Amino acid sequence: MKYSFAIAVAWIAVLGVARAAEVSSFTLDNGMEVVVLEDNRAPVVVHMVWYRVGSADEPPGKTGIAHFLEHLMFKGTETTAPREFSEVIAANGGSENAFTSPDYTAYFQRIAADRLELMMKYEADRMVNLKLLEEDVATEREVVLEERNQRVDGDPGSIFTEQRRAAQYINHPYGNPVIGWRHEIMGLTLEDAKAFYRDHYAPNNAVLVVAGDASPEEVRRLAETYYGVIPPNPDIGPRVRPADPPHRVERRLHFEDPRISQPYVIRTYLAPERDSGDQEEAAALFLLSRLLGGSSATSVLGQSLQFEKQIAIHTSAFYSATSYDDNTFGLFVVPAPGYSLEEVEEALDSTLDAFLQDGIDEVQLARIKSQHRASDIYAKDNLQNLARTYGAALTSGLTVADVEAWPDIVAAVTADEILSAARRVLDREKSVTGWLSGPEATEEEVMQ
Repeated sequence: MKYSFAIAVAWIAVLGVARAAEVSSFTLDNGMEVVVLEDNRAPVVVHMVWYRVGSADEPPGKTGIAHFLEHLMFKGTETTAPREFSEVIAANGGSENAFTSPDYTAYFQRIAADRLELMMKYEADRMVNLKLLEEDVATEREVVLEERNQRVDGDPGSIFTEQRRAAQYINHPYGNPVIGWRHEIMGLTLEDAKAFYRDHYAPNNAVLVVAGDASPEEVRRLAETYYGVIPPNPDIGPRVRPADPPHRVERRLHFEDPRISQPYVIRTYLAPERDSGDQEEAAALFLLSRLLGGSSATSVLGQSLQFEKQIAIHTSAFYSATSYDDNTFGLFVVPAPGYSLEEVEEALDSTLDAFLQDGIDEVQLARIKSQHRASDIYAKDNLQNLARTYGAALTSGLTVADVEAWPDIVAAVTADEILSAARRVLDREKSVTGWLSGPEATEEEVMQ
């Protein structure tokens, strides 16, 4: 079985290398970075513009303005009508979307390759000519508030996540929700949107990623024609964000809600992100998350808590490696019927202690590395995901060279390096432990 899997991974690697997109990059005179992922297998392109600004870059008291402006970017410009860009995309058989994160805001279209110039024309126009009206702001603010109603305020799990995040970061803006706090969304104004647009939306604060059937020469010509003529904003400098003070004590939350039918325990620890030229610790933490909480049948938490002790029905571990500042490493356990959250947490801690004491199964580590290599090669077949990989990395402080080096860095990580990273990061003083549950049953209810 191991031999067959190794052969399969080898063949995937051979085929993947032959079919992988050709990567090239350059920078326009106005400071706009451009990445081209050429793949000629289909006459399709993904055109993405990423801005190095997200919810963690918002002014104090203006949470939600980055996401709010994302909505407003679909209004008209000085030369186009509201929704015109979207209508042109639909009429040409394409699709579009946009998204905001703590570290970036991105806009993309997937369309026939011969419509790439049209996409650049419209996207460059709204980079500099956005036209905002008071009625647009009022209407879209209500849309955002309703989005918050549906996604956060009406979902106890989302409320819990928002509160945990706020407990994790007591000063850093990663503790603010991307969508914004309700009371601050309600106060966002036309001038807030204009100021945020004016301060951050400029070519020297943007990355253009084009993936698909387009050559670097063609992309350069079009980018210089449409984006290259936009002047840079000389006031844009390095990001400066408030830092958290040292975490000296564990933080705990217990949120009860009658709508919760499946309780769980979740713990997150502060963890370093991938840094340009220094990704080794992040790679070790990535593999640690797979070892602890990958497949339920083979992971450390799955084998211990689900199969041996049978105290849990689900386990996982997660790590956010690509971010501008320190992010989190997390553990998640859903108790089996008849077991309390306290019992599950005790079993989780016991399993972690044993893992740190006993060390890492080298065979399991090799298997996880092979699986990652295979999934990384398969991912190159999805142009949109490939473009997102580069865009997210470059707007989070990494370079094209860092993205290219990542698979080899992951492959080179040793078991000792993973254990060292685990001992540094799995520090209860830097953690937030959360319990989510329905209301506890009374003694009378239990007796019934």
